[in-house]
Amino acid sequence: MSESEAPEYNHLHLFSEGQVLWVTIDNPPINLITKSLLVDLIQLSYWLENDTEHIVVVFQSANPNFFLAHFDVTALLGDQTDQQNSEDQDLNIFDGLCERLRVLPKITMCKISGRIGGGGSEIAMACDMRFAALGKTKMNQMEVPIGIIPGGGGTQRLPSLVGYSRAAELILGGIDLDAQTGDDWGYFTRALPPEELDDYVEWLALRIASFDPAAVKGAKSSLLNSVPSLKNGLINESQIFSDLCYSQDGQRSLRRFLELGGQTVEGELRISDLSAEVAKE
Repeated sequence: MSESEAPEYNHLHLFSEGQVLWVTIDNPPINLITKSLLVDLIQLSYWLENDTEHIVVVFQSANPNFFLAHFDVTALLGDQTDQQNSEDQDLNIFDGLCERLRVLPKITMCKISGRIGGGGSEIAMACDMRFAALGKTKMNQMEVPIGIIPGGGGTQRLPSLVGYSRAAELILGGIDLDAQTGDDWGYFTRALPPEELDDYVEWLALRIASFDPAAVKGAKSSLLNSVPSLKNGLINESQIFSDLCYSQDGQRSLRRFLELGGQTVEGELRISDLSAEVAKE
């Protein structure tokens, strides 16, 4: 990737290794999806649509304890002013981002060595593959305990990965999903010992990138045809999310989440317990 072609972002670092593009997420202290990081990810998704140099994109984190956290709760407080639509006027901007990542004519992988949750999990579920570190990686959809629901495709994509009942357990319970269970259930493509994670993901990414790009793109396009459209479900989910989020009870719960330590390193490392404490108010 030449310097003239390399996009510049506030919270993303890009490195090209042949036809593999490594995208390192770096938004300390927990890789929270702030508005600034969301803008970076949206701009990257548009750039990737037109990029012809890379066939595989690997998302990773600069923080060993957090891959990608939930959306910034402070941005959800107050009036409903930023619920803009994407180019597809029926989808909100977050769903638009996830859908672009899902249908990219490239293979997308997430190398997850720490916590992932909320909107971060929803972005990862839109990618083709998710690889986890045994004993370190945990996923959590913490929305229901704090008075809302997943609003970026969580209720739509998680059931297709792990099944309806398991998705219900994770979403309604707001409990952690560890790497081994996530591997057994199908949320993670594969869980590996931490010392093997980097090498395996790099090996697989380079292997896929070494094949005929037309065959790789054709196989992904055909695979996508096996997945039913989620558009109506995404629209309905987004409406329920907004109704709950901007209700009086929803706003109170979100503030309570922050008061108890949400969006701090200590609080996010115990997100399952912390979110349950919000519900006890």
